[in-house]
Amino acid sequence: MSAPASTPPPAPSSPPPSSSSLGAALADFRANLRYDLPASLVVFLVAVPLSLGIAVASDAPLTAGLIAAAIGGIVAGTLGGSALQVSGPAAGLTVIVADLVNRFGWGVTCAITVAAGLLQLVFGFSKAGRAALAISPAVVHGMLAGIGVTIVLGQLHVVLGGEQQDDAIANVLALPGQLISVHGPAATLGLAVIAILLAWPRLPRSVPAWIQGIPAPLLAVTLLTVVASVLMLPVERVEVGGSVLDAIALPVLPTSDLGGVIVGVFTVAIIASIESLLSAVAVDKLRPGQTSNLDRELVGQGAGNTLSGLLGGLPITGVIVRSSTNAAAGARSRTSAVLHGVWIVVFSVALLGLVQQIPMAVLAGLLVHIGAKLVNIAHMRELHRHGELPIYVVTILGVVFVDLLTGVLIGLGLALLMVLRRVVWASIEVQEPSSGQGTWHVVVEGALCFLSVPRLSRRLARIPEGADVVVDLVTDYLDHAAFDHLSEWEDRHRLSGGSVRVDEVGTMGLVARREATAGGPGDRRPGPVPRFLAPWSVWQAGHDATYGEGWGHGHRSSEPCDDGCGGASGADPILTGLREYHRRAAGLVAPYLSDLADGQAPHAWFLTCSDSRVVPNVLTSSGPGDLFTVRNVGNLAPLGGRGDDSVGATVEYALDALHVPTLVVCGHSGCGAMQAVLRSDGGFDGALGRWLEGASESLSRFRSGHPVGEHAGAAVASEVDRLAMVNVAVQLDRLARHPGVATAVEEGRVRLVGLFFDIATARMSVLDGDRFVPASTDRLGAGTRSGAELDHRVSSATTFPVSG
Repeated sequence: MSAPASTPPPAPSSPPPSSSSLGAALADFRANLRYDLPASLVVFLVAVPLSLGIAVASDAPLTAGLIAAAIGGIVAGTLGGSALQVSGPAAGLTVIVADLVNRFGWGVTCAITVAAGLLQLVFGFSKAGRAALAISPAVVHGMLAGIGVTIVLGQLHVVLGGEQQDDAIANVLALPGQLISVHGPAATLGLAVIAILLAWPRLPRSVPAWIQGIPAPLLAVTLLTVVASVLMLPVERVEVGGSVLDAIALPVLPTSDLGGVIVGVFTVAIIASIESLLSAVAVDKLRPGQTSNLDRELVGQGAGNTLSGLLGGLPITGVIVRSSTNAAAGARSRTSAVLHGVWIVVFSVALLGLVQQIPMAVLAGLLVHIGAKLVNIAHMRELHRHGELPIYVVTILGVVFVDLLTGVLIGLGLALLMVLRRVVWASIEVQEPSSGQGTWHVVVEGALCFLSVPRLSRRLARIPEGADVVVDLVTDYLDHAAFDHLSEWEDRHRLSGGSVRVDEVGTMGLVARREATAGGPGDRRPGPVPRFLAPWSVWQAGHDATYGEGWGHGHRSSEPCDDGCGGASGADPILTGLREYHRRAAGLVAPYLSDLADGQAPHAWFLTCSDSRVVPNVLTSSGPGDLFTVRNVGNLAPLGGRGDDSVGATVEYALDALHVPTLVVCGHSGCGAMQAVLRSDGGFDGALGRWLEGASESLSRFRSGHPVGEHAGAAVASEVDRLAMVNVAVQLDRLARHPGVATAVEEGRVRLVGLFFDIATARMSVLDGDRFVPASTDRLGAGTRSGAELDHRVSSATTFPVSG
């Protein structure tokens, strides 16, 4: 008797999935260990001096830096979402922590770190990881640069053998006096550290690789500590104040100023989260194919900060310096970050006495170098190109001369204002005729709304009465106030004897008129397509009401048009199109054509019909230099024996001279040539008739039931369209029989592709075996092995409904 349905079947004898997963994990660990182990040692050597220096800059116990480094490696490395990111105390939090220590004391600062870690856990579990990336990069980079400037201004005094002041302004004012009274041994050591850090990456290639591989911070700190000890220089040295184990203590709960404590918690949590997430994204770029789990990374950072605060450590973040070092050293997995934390624990317990030999000026020199690197010239250039440099500068000034939170808030406020300005602010330019007489041009670009009406009014007031005016309206938004103002100005100008023609290049003039006609705003139907995709009849004035009426008056066909307005009496649409090309497109396409001036290397030979509705570059989203296009009536390929070698010549030139990898034949719906072939049924007259004899084979195969025509589906495709599809397959067969093409296909140098364009729906399909499938499918392959048998490898192809 069979077991009841509710009784599970006996378990197989193979190991359970958990055992299998554990075995795979162990195998990966062993495979990666030979890369991760040496990488962890390199990161450890970089992390120790950096952690000590950041503790000094934060006014925290030196042991707090080592505790945070160890926990950042072990805890955040294990739980975080970025495999190669290394966490620990970061320069980006030094100003914040120093302020918290001065205000609340070290014990309360540790409690703030714990609370910030718990808040980060909330961020991670609530899937808020990517939300932090919405903050403007200009603000983030400005914040880091402001912290860097603050560190440099303060630590320069220590490098020179003096004491840093209470704030940035005091540091700036005291710096000249400090330079005058430089303290010899300390200044020598500090400046020597900076010199080594600057020179080490620029060592000549003749230096052995193992020497170049020594971390510069470790070399500088070790070398100059030894020099100071050997020479017994009278300089201030690091005071640890006990072992790391003695430094572990529970945090102290605050008893006053709870508002300030709460602000500190949110500040540490948000800044640490943003810096960690940005670092994780940057590390992903160092190792293509790797993607961090940002929510898990927040969980790892939160757990690390919670434990670091409980044990008396500094706040931690993901640190790009250590993470990039980890990636460059060849790390493969998170094991490297975890091991680096283990080495720090060993060092902190067994070798802490060595730390007390380090001169303070040496650590200060290291911090000056770190701070200076936070001011990134490349970031400044990039932000300048995007017009966001003011945000960066304002954020720096706020962080340096006020405080970090205020600086960030000021930067965010300016970023929002600049975004608002871009959204609601239009560029309005009035161009006076060079000769003093002629047509005035008003160019309006961007979003034109009520905020721009006063400026628009001032610009338009410059135009004298009776002048001829062309308004280029390149707008992506136009509100009712701006619409009314332009309409009223146009009426007044016409009454003064002038003429106005509105050239609507953008999409919102049409919408504005619809709103005015309908009596209400809110019509968000699609506006006209860009002119390079639109027919002349749509955008050249005088053809229809859509573009020819301006603001309700527009250009009349009886009015003179001396600047190629198009559509008006006597205007040539070709010349108008050429003028439009030179006005708007030539400058955009010139850089690409300049690169192609010395030759072409097209990606495809493209045979299609002469039909004016088929535009190959539009259908393939291609540009200059991409397609070697051949056009004729019916997209025929008579490659021999018919007295016309034009197609064959282009094929041979494409294969032998241009080495194109793809040959394409593209048919289309409603083809007039195919209609003529069906009507004549093979009996042709005249030059066109003799040419269409090249389609006799297509007609014969269609009549005999070619599978392409069968699969097209009589219910959804007309007879003409099914013949056009068969014709594409037949022309591909002809191409495949061409000796040069056959050899190239056999050698894998060329693929054949058949396309069909349905004009009514603007949809393209691709010939796959014996049927056409939508070109939009994600799994289209790329090539054929022979003739019309296209190897597109679409496993679930369906018949393409040509009629839509």
